[in-house]
Amino acid sequence: MNKQLISVLSAVMLLSACADNSAPDSNNEMSNNMNSEAMPPVAKKIPHEMEIHGHTRIDDYYWMRDDERKDPEMLAHLEAENKYLKSVMKHTEDFQKKLYDEIVGRIKKDDSSVPVKRRGFWYQSQFDGSSEYPVHVRWLDGTEAQEILFDENKMAEGHGYFRLGAYSVSENNMMAAFSTDTVSRRQYTIQIKDLNSGEILSDKIVNTEGSPVWANDNQHIFYISKDPQTLLGNEVYRHKIGTDQSEDVLMYREDDETYYTYLSKSRDGSVIYIHHSSTTTTGVSILSADDPMGSFEPFLPLEDNLEYAVEKLRDTYYIYTNWDANNFRIMSVSKDKTSDKSAWQDVVAHREDVFLQDLSAFDDALVIKEKENGVIRMRVLTLSTGESKNLSFDDPVFSANISNNPEVSSEVVRIGYSSMTTPSSVYEFNLKSGERALLKQDEVLGGFKAENYQSERIFVEARDGKQVPVSIVYRKDMYNADGTNPLFQYAYGSYGATIDPSFSGPRLSLLDRGVVYAIAHIRGSQMLGRPWYEDGKLYNKKNSFYDFIDVTKGLTALKYGHPEKIYAMGGSAGGLLMGGVLNMAPELYLGVGAHVPFVDVVTTMLDESIPLTTGEWDEWGKPAQKGYYDYMLSYSPYDQVERKDYPNILVTTGLWDSQVQYFEPMKWVAKLRDYKTDDNLLVFETDMEAGHGGASGRFKRYKQTALEYAFFFDLLGITE
Repeated sequence: MNKQLISVLSAVMLLSACADNSAPDSNNEMSNNMNSEAMPPVAKKIPHEMEIHGHTRIDDYYWMRDDERKDPEMLAHLEAENKYLKSVMKHTEDFQKKLYDEIVGRIKKDDSSVPVKRRGFWYQSQFDGSSEYPVHVRWLDGTEAQEILFDENKMAEGHGYFRLGAYSVSENNMMAAFSTDTVSRRQYTIQIKDLNSGEILSDKIVNTEGSPVWANDNQHIFYISKDPQTLLGNEVYRHKIGTDQSEDVLMYREDDETYYTYLSKSRDGSVIYIHHSSTTTTGVSILSADDPMGSFEPFLPLEDNLEYAVEKLRDTYYIYTNWDANNFRIMSVSKDKTSDKSAWQDVVAHREDVFLQDLSAFDDALVIKEKENGVIRMRVLTLSTGESKNLSFDDPVFSANISNNPEVSSEVVRIGYSSMTTPSSVYEFNLKSGERALLKQDEVLGGFKAENYQSERIFVEARDGKQVPVSIVYRKDMYNADGTNPLFQYAYGSYGATIDPSFSGPRLSLLDRGVVYAIAHIRGSQMLGRPWYEDGKLYNKKNSFYDFIDVTKGLTALKYGHPEKIYAMGGSAGGLLMGGVLNMAPELYLGVGAHVPFVDVVTTMLDESIPLTTGEWDEWGKPAQKGYYDYMLSYSPYDQVERKDYPNILVTTGLWDSQVQYFEPMKWVAKLRDYKTDDNLLVFETDMEAGHGGASGRFKRYKQTALEYAFFFDLLGITE
């Protein structure tokens, strides 16, 4: 399994809200025609009443929601916000350009990925010069002549946004199914390319998840269709090459809207999986890839609160599961006894102090990723002998993942690696000896030297006595032990998603100007195992906010940063975190960046028509139940905006965001403008062509990074 096996839903869905000042006459255009370019736009108010559990809320900015993104008044207000931001940040434009040039100047322009071998061909992605997108190529093993599979630069022409979702080559290596998104709603169109002729076939499958899977007959692919309203991928179809989408056969429908559905294929190519995933329950259904006309059968029927994922090796399945194992264990079972849990046998037993995160199976080895006290460990378990060895790395604290290893017969395993001072790297380890070879380390241009920087890992005590891990990095010759450095603090803290300490090229623009950067590994992540996640969700969600605030106080007490020079940042669910922190402790921060923020928690979780809502109830709670309603309301950033001083705030979103709808941050900004009692900056940028992930391409995205850094530096009085 190339991804973490934990039932962490792609920490995505979050939303945001915003607000503004008193409304003009509703018969007029919004007061977006500012008398001065320096005046913020004022949003009109139309009270919208929402009542449940005997409690009534009034949302003055509910009118901002337009699912079709066509309402001229709404669009005009977003454009006015963009104009206002440009106006108040105009004096930083030269600095923004300098920061942008600095950031992209560190990126090696002619670059390529480490080649990966699949069924006799080597596959690689290549960047050329200033191109925004890669070119995907392959060549036959033992030869040098490359054939171009996909040139994303040509495919992106004429589109403000472009993304190649995935491509999958048929078993006979002659065709490729690929998916594209030109709107940024993650509604992919699948097409088929004949790799011999270069012809794009007539097949066109719209509104999909974008990850096609081939059957072994080279005539059928499987894909997931999305509900056009909720954007949930809930139907699995079989498509025969050369036929119309209307003829596709429904293979599976997920009727429980709290589940996400995914497709994949076993690394040995023999089995196609349907992955069923809710926050608390996961499992798979299986179909022989040699029998596309057959039916998917449950590996093991789903059980509430049971999570499992599988790796196939010949006639054995290795199972990653939380069955009687809060921090997970690895078991095995013969392929003909999968539904009999009594036949499952322990391979790696559960340990209370070790969190199992991932595994990949090879002919005579399991490669296992685990974490103890928040520190990653990669080890190889030899199946024939039961012997185990740890793979060695140089940094005491780092980020590492089992990389792309498509062939189970391989004698080596690839590991992706980086630390806060070590650029992204790919290592290859011999499974028998443990000997490692560095295949590639990203080259950081501009004179970067790792020895100029220092990374640390500390623990800060939270208000309830829990010890919160914090990863810190700074430039040695810019660090002052007297606590006068600016501090940039980041966190996410939801869905069990763990932000391991890894390298960032853009971050050097902060460090090289004396900023100390800290990642707070707050509850809601799984940095300290599954209990750490469970202590930061549902009725424990406020622990995430408290941890972040307490880390800020702890870092200033320990002299890592000046208490008047602190900037906090988070995005998506981390944007919810920023909204909560702003309401609970606004006095701690000079500035806050909230990106695609999920801030209107209660309204969104009550509205099943909003994409992804139903799949989030086990993370946040279902406010149709009064207990959850009351608790969520008590921290919901939009609902808890008060008439008080707030710090300087930068909010960003994408009009086409499919996870955190644009109207959440839009409403939130409007309400903050109406309520805040200070003269601090509140600026809001909407990318009118992008979605949740921001601008497409490898360079354009850094314009927003440059904007944020300039926003922070301007508050500090740093102009160069």
